[in-house]
Amino acid sequence: MKQFFYRISSFLMAIVVLFSTMSFTVDMHYCGDTLVDSAIFNKVETCGMDIESPSTEGCSIKIKDCCSDEQLVIDGQDELKITFNKQTLDQQLFVASFVYTYINLFEGLEENVTSYRDYAPPLVIRQIYKLDETYLI
Repeated sequence: MKQFFYRISSFLMAIVVLFSTMSFTVDMHYCGDTLVDSAIFNKVETCGMDIESPSTEGCSIKIKDCCSDEQLVIDGQDELKITFNKQTLDQQLFVASFVYTYINLFEGLEENVTSYRDYAPPLVIRQIYKLDETYLI
């Protein structure tokens, strides 16, 4: 059972590392204000209304295109600490004490330890509580 939970937790940690380091780009093509196509891993398809700019060397008039392309870039984490050999003494002490207390948290004792087994209770000479009692009449 312990081995099963160990495998599940290691698999989940691998997925967390994979998704935190993965980066991707979403390409979107708009024709006016309408989204025509979006793609994650391949090139986005256009609506076919792109204006081909003819060679206008002497002309200074430009035609505004109604289509636009947008890119949404999601960067993953690229600063992973792979080695843990540069820990300070305080960090090592904290990790060691945490692991030790966590492991021993769920373990029970094999026998009940009583530290007062060899000692007898004191003898009652007087009943002190009777001396301090007060009664209302």
